[in-house]
Amino acid sequence: MPHITFIHGIANKPPATDLLRIWREALANASDPLPLGDLGVTSELVYWADLMYEKPDDNVAAHEGVLENTPEAVDGGGGAAPVPKTAEEAEFLERMRKRMTALSDTEIANAPPVPVNPQGTLERIPLPWFIKKRVMNAFLSDVHHYLFDVEFAPPGRTPVRIQRTIRERFGTVLRTPAITQPHIVVSHSMGTVIAYDCLKRVADCAGVDGLITLGSPLGLDEIQDKLQPGWSAADGFPHEKVGAEWINIYDRLDPVCGFDPELANDFQKGSARIIEDIAVQNEGTWRHSITKYLRQPKVIGALRRMLKLG
Repeated sequence: MPHITFIHGIANKPPATDLLRIWREALANASDPLPLGDLGVTSELVYWADLMYEKPDDNVAAHEGVLENTPEAVDGGGGAAPVPKTAEEAEFLERMRKRMTALSDTEIANAPPVPVNPQGTLERIPLPWFIKKRVMNAFLSDVHHYLFDVEFAPPGRTPVRIQRTIRERFGTVLRTPAITQPHIVVSHSMGTVIAYDCLKRVADCAGVDGLITLGSPLGLDEIQDKLQPGWSAADGFPHEKVGAEWINIYDRLDPVCGFDPELANDFQKGSARIIEDIAVQNEGTWRHSITKYLRQPKVIGALRRMLKLG
């Protein structure tokens, strides 16, 4: 019986049971439907939003729908930008922010949705800046806290080491006794960084048969630098834990991956490019939505092949 382990990306999310249901329904309601239950495909979700946010997003409908006029409808939203504690963290955050926008906070306050000469990935998207800034803060905060293993907790809770705790959750889900093969990891956004880090750099992480990354920021130099030791362009493929394929699917107007969306050159296996990079065009203005990716025929096709569904 095939099995999928999903892992979500940036920003706050609905409760885990709702989120997994929404993703399975997105596949079932695609133009080329992939009803996992009817096909005997089991699934589980690696959930980590509770480590970053005080309570789950209760606007479940926003994650189910296609509206794009609220922060919640564009993968939730973040609070304040992260505060660096070291010079290394400050440099990392500054470089990552410049990937997304060249505008200062003062310029953002008065900026049109799309500047005359867009320079960052968020600048190309015709959404109000109060939405785009929240998305940027969520991305910077989540990626910073994970890659620097920050000790953090939402208000009222005991702080934990973020990377260590998420690694433990990922490993626990992958070791679930009921999992059968083929076993595929489907990761989105920041979840692709977590999945890669665990599969490449955590010795006792269980192996899987294949990996799918959607809207992944793994192409960014700043993130690759923080995946060392372990990562190198010539031998970055996680062959230690991934038995077969890695398929990377992206939209060039996705602000999280759009600056450098292709991964085959940066994650080779023995200096050979074996990752399959596939471009899609998601509908609407906000291209990072996981439900939009999951409805793509190319994503459905990749899943059918990797799950051996014919």
